[in-house]
Amino acid sequence: MAVSDLLGITAQGIETLQRRNKRSDFEQLRRVIREYKVREIVVGLPLRMSGEEGIQAEKMQGFAEDLRKRFGLPVHLWDERLTSVEANRLLRETEISIEKRGKAVDRMAAVLILQGWMERRRI
Repeated sequence: MAVSDLLGITAQGIETLQRRNKRSDFEQLRRVIREYKVREIVVGLPLRMSGEEGIQAEKMQGFAEDLRKRFGLPVHLWDERLTSVEANRLLRETEISIEKRGKAVDRMAAVLILQGWMERRRI
């Protein structure tokens, strides 16, 4: 997961949500929303390389709708194609060990998704 600074300029990674079950997942999200005073949610949309939607994209749209209903916040879907590839590339350039890098990929991908959405919004 990632959150923005108060001005909505930069994204910072926070803990990764370890999925367990819907009840637990939403409780963790509720805590994050409260702690960081979240006003909008951005969810990665896993499109195919062609840009078409597949089964995973449909699942994420359903998840986004669940978030809207549960928390009453605007939820935006953002193309997440190649964010994990880019996260891996960026992390390889650091001196982080392979073991720690694997754990950091999701966090970095979340930062890239949020940062991309914020930058597009400013245009």
